Amino acid sequence: MRGGAQHFRAEWTGDTLSALLARQAEARPEAPALLAAGRAVSYRVLAERVERAARGLARLGIAAGDVVSVQLPNTPEFLVAYLALARLGALSSTIHMPYRARESADLMRAARAKAFIGLAAWHEHKPAAEILAAAPTLPALAHVIAVGDGAPAGALRWDDIAQDDAGAPLPPPPPAEAPFLLLFTSGTSARPKGVRADYRRFLANARLNHREMRLGADAIMLSAAPYTHLLGLFTFHMTVYAGGATLLLPEFAPAAFAATLRADRPTHVFVAPAHVAACRAQNLLDAAALESVRYMVVSGASAPAELYRGLAALLRPGALAQVWGMTELQCGIFHRPGESVEHVAASCGRPAPAFEARVADAEGRVLPAGAEGELQVRGVSVFDGYHENPEATADAFAPDGWFRTGDTARIDAQGYVTITGRLKDVINRGGIKINPIDVEEAIARMPAVLQCAIAPVPDPVLGERACAYVVLKPGAALTLAEVTARLAALGIAKVKWPERLEVIAEMPLTPTRKVIKGRLRPASHT
Repeated sequence: MRGGAQHFRAEWTGDTLSALLARQAEARPEAPALLAAGRAVSYRVLAERVERAARGLARLGIAAGDVVSVQLPNTPEFLVAYLALARLGALSSTIHMPYRARESADLMRAARAKAFIGLAAWHEHKPAAEILAAAPTLPALAHVIAVGDGAPAGALRWDDIAQDDAGAPLPPPPPAEAPFLLLFTSGTSARPKGVRADYRRFLANARLNHREMRLGADAIMLSAAPYTHLLGLFTFHMTVYAGGATLLLPEFAPAAFAATLRADRPTHVFVAPAHVAACRAQNLLDAAALESVRYMVVSGASAPAELYRGLAALLRPGALAQVWGMTELQCGIFHRPGESVEHVAASCGRPAPAFEARVADAEGRVLPAGAEGELQVRGVSVFDGYHENPEATADAFAPDGWFRTGDTARIDAQGYVTITGRLKDVINRGGIKINPIDVEEAIARMPAVLQCAIAPVPDPVLGERACAYVVLKPGAALTLAEVTARLAALGIAKVKWPERLEVIAEMPLTPTRKVIKGRLRPASHT
């Protein structure tokens, strides 16, 4: 089996999301399952809401195997819809909130989505109305369901569906081998690819990892990562296993995030480096705000070591961690509670339970500890292949079945994995392969710089040269000479220096705060 999941099949169980929710509703009926806007929703009430919503969706003809696209923020409605679709054996296919009709419609066509659940209004946009307008290009679409006030003509109201006690009878619960998610990769450098996830793999991964992350029934989980991204859903999967409470933050804003930390006192927090940097820029994080936090994951993109060191100084010892994962496998590598800040700053941790990692060279030879190569993994939750994309599937696996992640990495003798870049980010300058991650980090630490990314520009002689794209702090200026002088002072080899500097107003980012290097282009070709 590709990805090696079969190798760890002893860890697979009969658990499904529906079974987990029913288990907690029976064992801890009045315990808080969701915390939102100062109110608690118990496991009993959540299970009741999910059953009503499932009946309402069944009345619309949503059934096992159907795909429903969901574009909602981190709200109770998202999780009720997610669990209700799971109860029916349908697949949720998430769409990030910043996506507009064009991107959403592309994903829905690829998914053959039968229904869309989205907000009636989101800032200046009207997602439900936008999908209705795109409906002629979506032949599989039967229903548009609007959440919130102002549902457009032609859309169904979520409240009518979710609160309909006269809905259709429910089918038998789905089996553990059934798929429940159709996710699309974040697409930083290529067209997104579809991943179908089944309960056996992802819930085994959540069950094993929540124990090592010390999530118990008293846990309060706060994810700044959206539930439209697998990292956010992973936090929910683990929290339901633990019987803890999920603290909902509909949209990240530094002040709102800091206020939530102080008011609701989460025990477990998952954020991206950009979230931390935004809060630190406004002096919103201090020891008092983080007093309740037992375990804080900062992951999703590379970050300077001083960001981790500065944050660790505000947390209780051993509370800081990184997690490495992908849509294709959920969580594969992480730091356990109690790790030193230097391990956290220098690596993304050690393989998860029922996971193995190795690095290999361009010819596929497995490399020894300390050598840099492509990170390859196998584990309990690794997928079998991309949805209706055999070419991409064939490229994704080594001949012996290990998943080729596309990341470059080193693994030390203790098993700690350090991500050093992406294979597609490597710049080929006259046959010399240059990994730009250390140069990016060095430039990002310069006083004038807010963000930096290095991408190749075509060169008729050398093939590619490195171009540094920077977003500057207000009022700041920067020259290429200043950049190279700084790199020289740090002892970074001249061959790795950027040969061009482009100052840009903002970095193109995915909704999960990864730089889309494929969209970086120099202003001119001079």
